[in-house]
Amino acid sequence: MNESTPATPVPLQQVALLLNPQDDVAIARADLAPGTVLILEGGDQTGTHIPLRQPIPAGHKVALREIVVGGPVHRYGQVIGFATQISAPGDHVHSHNLGVQAFSREYSCGDCGPIPTVPGDSQRSFLGYQRADGQVGTRNYLAVIASVNCSAHVTQQIAHHFSPDRLAAHPNVSGIVAFTHPSGCTTGTGSPDHVLLQRTLAGIARHPNIGAVLMVGLGCETNQIPALIEEYNLTGDSQDGLSQPISTLTIQDAGGIRKTIQAGIAVVEEMLPTVNAARRTSQPISGLKMALQCGGSDGWSGVTANPLVGLVSDEVVRQGGTTVLAETPEIYGAEHLLAQRAASPQVCQQLVDKVRWWEQHTQRLGAEINNNPSPGNKEGGLTTIYEKSLGAIAKGGSTPLMAVYGYAEPVTGQGLTFMDSPGNDPVSVTGQMASGCNLVLFTTGRGSVFGSKPAPTIKVCSNSRTYQRMQDDMDFNAGVVLEGTDMQLAAAQLLDLVIDVASGQPSKSEAQGLGEMEFNPWNLGGTL
Repeated sequence: MNESTPATPVPLQQVALLLNPQDDVAIARADLAPGTVLILEGGDQTGTHIPLRQPIPAGHKVALREIVVGGPVHRYGQVIGFATQISAPGDHVHSHNLGVQAFSREYSCGDCGPIPTVPGDSQRSFLGYQRADGQVGTRNYLAVIASVNCSAHVTQQIAHHFSPDRLAAHPNVSGIVAFTHPSGCTTGTGSPDHVLLQRTLAGIARHPNIGAVLMVGLGCETNQIPALIEEYNLTGDSQDGLSQPISTLTIQDAGGIRKTIQAGIAVVEEMLPTVNAARRTSQPISGLKMALQCGGSDGWSGVTANPLVGLVSDEVVRQGGTTVLAETPEIYGAEHLLAQRAASPQVCQQLVDKVRWWEQHTQRLGAEINNNPSPGNKEGGLTTIYEKSLGAIAKGGSTPLMAVYGYAEPVTGQGLTFMDSPGNDPVSVTGQMASGCNLVLFTTGRGSVFGSKPAPTIKVCSNSRTYQRMQDDMDFNAGVVLEGTDMQLAAAQLLDLVIDVASGQPSKSEAQGLGEMEFNPWNLGGTL
């Protein structure tokens, strides 16, 4: 184009998305070149021409009006940050001119009761494993759990002995999984780290996707196996005890590494027929307890993948199931919107208390919650934790928040719940699984390759570009919503996939064997 020839104005909605009429920015659908002229339609700015002053990458924000220094910037109709420089219409709004500062938020804790649920005989169903304690499994693993890092190698050797050919005679066993970790000693008995580890390991032992348990220790560690079993009633001696069979070994008592591995293999072989006896039967999807998670987010995550998962969460809740939102640092700046949906003032206060703890925790560490958006998040268009959080809470849909739980605490209620956790994906999902989640819905825009055991992960990609590039790792393309597919139709298709995976169809990460190394209990840093 000749420099003297003016650019032909392009209607804003052809090349960018305005998510709320009150927003100061729109989101570029594709890479936009400087000199492109946008014409606004609708509202008091109808007919306004905005020439782009800088390149705007896909998924990034372009200013629609002048933004003064210190002024709030809105996306989703909510504050995502404050201008650190003057931005003119057509400017790229990103980390170079947008930052965070404290701002007041209206919590208005209400009293949102549970929504009516679909009668049991009208619920959709999946093929799951009915457990004696009433939980329903989507998989049927045998778990080999290390009490301490000192027994990690032995634990892995026992589990990895059972290759697919050695399990061929037990077709109903999903696999033998080693759960190892870098902790278990040099922490005070009863310290926060000790309690978190014990609660996590006990939650895995009780998990509905686990058919039997072998715990392996060294013998002299702080995290003593007998104390763990007694504290969390991991026996079948009472009504609320462990419904799965459990055995234990310690390396020192067994006579060393080689003898413990041999003994462990023999114990697992004895347990396999019991685990293999379980059968999938038709179960209502009220038996689903679904972890909601995101990682490697981009500018489209809060537009496509997260709202899509939110619709699926709403439907699972409507059918009597449970969904578990997490990652407290990744609701920061949007927590008031979640609190306003609390089932009671008590639930609202519990959520606010978790957020306040994180403010104090980051101060103690000399960190900032706004450090959370990663370089990849920012390259994908996200700028501040407020912006990231507003997109992240969309995974929770629109139903009332029924309960707030601590990390790895058993989730016993139904409906949408929240579990306190860091924003680190493996740590957060580990806590959700220990809380009893039997399936994980995980959104990503940049292309996270996360997978998990014992609960399989379904990855929902926010955009078609990443989905096409990483089809071996992505289970569902939410980018079709940007291309015209109705959001409700896409949500129905995703729910069908959830039911298929819950019934035994391998997810993409599961088919590639992921899940052992991603097990990562939260450690606050209390190593002595």
